[in-house]
Amino acid sequence: MRGNKSRDTGPERRLRSALHERGLRYRVNTRPLPGIRRTADVVFPKPKIAVFVDGCYWHGCPEHYRPSRANQQFWHTKIEGNKARDAETDRLLAAAGWVSIRVWEHEAPGLAADRVENAVRGAQV
Repeated sequence: MRGNKSRDTGPERRLRSALHERGLRYRVNTRPLPGIRRTADVVFPKPKIAVFVDGCYWHGCPEHYRPSRANQQFWHTKIEGNKARDAETDRLLAAAGWVSIRVWEHEAPGLAADRVENAVRGAQV
């Protein structure tokens, strides 16, 4: 499990690069809400937008998730817990006036950057 990075993954770096090329500036691996132990991968503090790049396995992607064959109950509980935590994070951020954007690791960086850019530029109007 040591090989599984929790930050600065390939999909995160590709998305950040695409956002940077578009002239967007952001914070990386930051807690949007100081009192809550949740870290977003990309944060735009002024428009209050938090971007999470979710791994297909760890967050139960409906398109790519394949259940583990070994220790099935443990992994099922773990993935369902991750999904519940993600939903709770989105609710907490929304209650504080933030917008959460979830990007799957398999999404094309350019298309994901389009969604993020539209949200950021739309919030700045």
